[in-house]
Amino acid sequence: MSSVFPYKSAIVVTCFPKQSEWLAKEIEALDYEVQSTNVSEVEISGYMDDCLRLNMYLRTASRVLFQLQRFRAKDANELYKRVKSIPWENYLENDGYFSITSFVRNDSITDDRFANVKVKDAIADRMIEKTGKRPDSGPNRDHTVIHLYWKEDKVRLYFDTSGNTISKHGYRKIPFKAPMIESLAASTIIASRWDKKSTFVNPMCGSGTLAIEAALMAINKAPGLLRDNFGFMHIKGYDEESWNGYKRLAGLQVKESIDFKIIASDLSNNALWAAKQNAKTAGVEHLIEFEKCDFRKTPMPKEPGVVMMNPEYGERLGAEKDLELIYEAIGDFFKQSCQGYTGFVFTGNLGLAKRIGLRTSAKTPFFNARIECRLLRYELYQGTKKIRS
Repeated sequence: MSSVFPYKSAIVVTCFPKQSEWLAKEIEALDYEVQSTNVSEVEISGYMDDCLRLNMYLRTASRVLFQLQRFRAKDANELYKRVKSIPWENYLENDGYFSITSFVRNDSITDDRFANVKVKDAIADRMIEKTGKRPDSGPNRDHTVIHLYWKEDKVRLYFDTSGNTISKHGYRKIPFKAPMIESLAASTIIASRWDKKSTFVNPMCGSGTLAIEAALMAINKAPGLLRDNFGFMHIKGYDEESWNGYKRLAGLQVKESIDFKIIASDLSNNALWAAKQNAKTAGVEHLIEFEKCDFRKTPMPKEPGVVMMNPEYGERLGAEKDLELIYEAIGDFFKQSCQGYTGFVFTGNLGLAKRIGLRTSAKTPFFNARIECRLLRYELYQGTKKIRS
């Protein structure tokens, strides 16, 4: 445990909108008690050391925030005074670097950047007074990150222990087209209730994110093992020994092999090349069978499991018409080739989804960037029939 933070505090774990249900399940699986949730965050209480553990294991999160202080401030001058009273010299190196992020809803502030500057100035002025020197500051989030939450007169100041977002898991060096971000892919797989020990098939795999996330889950490889820089590493009192302990433990928990198939297919050579490279970076290339084929020709093992697809949504003008046939073909593929499987289609276009022509058993809401999406579930039992849209 960090000697600088020997106390419990609020820990807020953020995520993309509509992912908090799956994030809460992950957090509870790590034996934490969830105290509250909203559309894009989960709150628990814990020590700074718990933030290290959460950063190591969480697949569906964006940031892990450790609350430093809470107070009230009506305006920017009051905010400055309260922030300056905090003993920043105990937390920051005076030759280091810090950045400020914020969520501000205060009538006296018309631009969040002004609040950020006030926080930055308060910290810098305090550091100069106490140490004769101040750390550099700027927009980069690869060192110490301080997050300001200011709503009306309520202020919460946090250390963003993640730094750069942990919604990216560090392996996708080669994106392809408009890929699904890693934390969203992990959330959809958790939402599918896939058991991590039966077949997982991802036709139209693109850059391979769904198949790679499935493989990482199957061998229990923590996403934190794929990354070597977090915000907590740049706070005074960082417990490197504790972090190395989590790394060793997470490494011991990784399985070497699986006894079922994970299949990713795509018709594009470029997509398959990107997917293979990303899988190699993630250390799971040997666990995924990559197939170059039209999605309708994807080999489906006799031992059923989950088949999950993320087709294009048709955001571009005129593209929707071209995609109608694709969505109809997905329905035919499910009906003819995927009997016994549970099928999933992740889409931001429910109009096109009707073209699939199969009855859904669930429609789970998500957001992909600003696009409202659904994860559609299909029970593909023997004799599944297409219905008229």
